Amino acid sequence: MDMDALMLQYADMQKSAAARKNPSQKSHKRANAPTADEKEAARQGYSYEKQMEADNKRRVNPMELWLSRYGTVDKDKIQDEADADARAHDINYLKQLRPEDRIDLHQMTRDEAWDALESFVSSSVRKGYRKLLIIHGKGEHSHGSDPVLGPMVRTFIEQDKRLGISGHPDRNHGGTGATWVIVR
Repeated sequence: MDMDALMLQYADMQKSAAARKNPSQKSHKRANAPTADEKEAARQGYSYEKQMEADNKRRVNPMELWLSRYGTVDKDKIQDEADADARAHDINYLKQLRPEDRIDLHQMTRDEAWDALESFVSSSVRKGYRKLLIIHGKGEHSHGSDPVLGPMVRTFIEQDKRLGISGHPDRNHGGTGATWVIVR
């Protein structure tokens, strides 16, 4: 056999191997043929091409586009919130703050006053109050030598985890007969 015959025989073997391996995998689908969703939309009168043309013709203000994409930041509002938060944690500001709610425990027994304080503090915490005033009196009308309600109020404040620092207002607002307390 000569070299030309060998080359032709080799070429025939390659073609037959390719034919066996891939016996007509030619797709009969058109390139860029519409999908089922596109066909359904076309049946209903909707055209993606028309929509694209309309979108391209519409003129967009670059500023509006930027604002819709990134939004705005109100720096003044952020600063005001930060100042309010700092004031809420500043002890001197809280001491000067007027009480937002008050309870008068005069003429109550120790147990009645304790129950009244529990419901009062729970209600005030729910309402979001920051400073409370508890009027307990100086104990001048107590039977015995020691006042009853003042120490009980102090004990209650120390045991209740919702309450923070406390103190007495000036003489014009109750003096030692009242106690203000900061809600945490």
